[in-house]
Amino acid sequence: MTKSLAPEVLAYYDRGQEAGRLLRGKNQLELWRTQDVLRRLLAAAAPDGRALRVLDVGGGAGVHAEWLAADGHQVELLDPVPLHVEQASQLPGVTATLGDARELPAADASVDVALLLGPLYHLPERADRLRSLTEARRVVRPGGLVVAATINRFAGLYDTMRSGAYFEPANRAATDACVATGELRPATDQNLFTTAYFHLADEVPAEFTEAGLIVHGQYGLEGAAWLLGIEERLDDPAQRAVVLDALRRAESEPSLLGISGHLLTVGSH
Repeated sequence: MTKSLAPEVLAYYDRGQEAGRLLRGKNQLELWRTQDVLRRLLAAAAPDGRALRVLDVGGGAGVHAEWLAADGHQVELLDPVPLHVEQASQLPGVTATLGDARELPAADASVDVALLLGPLYHLPERADRLRSLTEARRVVRPGGLVVAATINRFAGLYDTMRSGAYFEPANRAATDACVATGELRPATDQNLFTTAYFHLADEVPAEFTEAGLIVHGQYGLEGAAWLLGIEERLDDPAQRAVVLDALRRAESEPSLLGISGHLLTVGSH
């Protein structure tokens, strides 16, 4: 296992687009739903309302660290992209350092919550994903939470069909290969994501278990809403609240987990 970031992944994030990605358009649904699920999980982890020590592994430019710190939690962000660390370091209440999910610079049992809201995307080798989850388990105190985000196996197929990118032969070949194997290896740097791994929903609990974690639940973030063309409704706070409430009703239904673009899996040890 290597502890270096794949050069094409680093080049992708060096474009500087990650800082605002979840703050506009249909991507906001991923942000709002991640907030919704995490706030409930953190409230249950600290029913007395105390601040939690949160390690945001692969936290990017700090889009989640920012609101977690604003909620009063002690947030340490770790990311392998220097640009992201520089951007996150400017956020109030956030400490950001350069590092890799497979080798965390944190002591055993030193945090309440470890978030992996991006690292598992970019580790095509299962051994690397297991190493990241094992490291997260190591640094979380007994009873603390490990929360990991994954991209669902068919998300790329649906997304590229929606955008039209699927109808370009090179993109279609890369997308079809991802559906077959889970590994996305883009043929071009246009329209598609960079090198990544897209999980089947039931793969994630298996990886958690192998890493020594007990799975407590899974949450489909976007449900089917991201495929329904309801972006305009999300701009209206009242209608957005209705959408979020509707998604909560089906968020952990096993038969629907794989339809979301993203999945959160929660465990502890």
